[in-house]
Amino acid sequence: MTTSVVKRLRTRVVEYVQEPTAAGQIRRQVLFYVPLPLLLLGLLALALDGRWSAPGWTILLSASVAVGALLLACIAQPTPLPAGVPPEVSVRRSLHRFRQITGLRIGLAMTPVVMGAAASITGGGLFPYTIALLLAWPQLLLALPGYFTVSRARRAMEAWGARAYLWAALAQPARVEWPLITWLLDRRRARRAAERAPRPLDGAGRTAQREADEETAEAEEAPALPGVPDRLAPPRVPMTPVEAVVPGFTAGPRTAAKKTGADSAAQLPLQVQLMRLRSNTRPRTRGRRDEQRQRTKNNPQK
Repeated sequence: MTTSVVKRLRTRVVEYVQEPTAAGQIRRQVLFYVPLPLLLLGLLALALDGRWSAPGWTILLSASVAVGALLLACIAQPTPLPAGVPPEVSVRRSLHRFRQITGLRIGLAMTPVVMGAAASITGGGLFPYTIALLLAWPQLLLALPGYFTVSRARRAMEAWGARAYLWAALAQPARVEWPLITWLLDRRRARRAAERAPRPLDGAGRTAQREADEETAEAEEAPALPGVPDRLAPPRVPMTPVEAVVPGFTAGPRTAAKKTGADSAAQLPLQVQLMRLRSNTRPRTRGRRDEQRQRTKNNPQK
């Protein structure tokens, strides 16, 4: 029973984090910065040997910066949309402005963390950083695209009368990406693809590759007809009509030449085409008119 509940809870958490939408992409961007303050706390504990005490001015400095950032994150809202914006433009602009305000809230949350770390190193204790950490973490929760945060942002965008389709914009499909991790993985894949790609050849390699390509092309274009000369072999598919190659060649009887549609010469057997080609390439005999001219030349007196 307990195992099934844990598996079900784990499945829901994974689906919530890896949701392939614009809201899921913003959520992953926020969740990426959640464990960073804890990692920095561990590094500071190792560097300061676990000491907690620090001067009062360092504690006051980190606490004031953290409180100011928290108040600014609660007050800051996206700017209103101009009136009369079409729905398509409203979807794009509302999503863009919500991403901007999310980035601003993440930056406001990381500012007291950095300031508290600097104050702890200066004062020689972990107390300033701990106060900054406790006040900075709620800002990351405010940056998550929850119902309360999205509703406030939508009302702020609709202050001038325009309709902000923010929920529709956050429901748009998007790639599952993580900040810095996805960029490193894409760069690694691109490097591997560049290594597997064929390298450019030098002069001799290009010549040999060109000759090999020409031989391959000739072998593919050469007709597989044993015993037939190249000048008499018909071209391969698509077959060129013989009328376009040899002037005066007729594909068949006159009735067949009048038909429109498929070429009748291409439908005949190969042996018949070669025989007609050879018969039509023979020299023609002289006509009757040539014979009369020759007789007139031989008998000029008549």
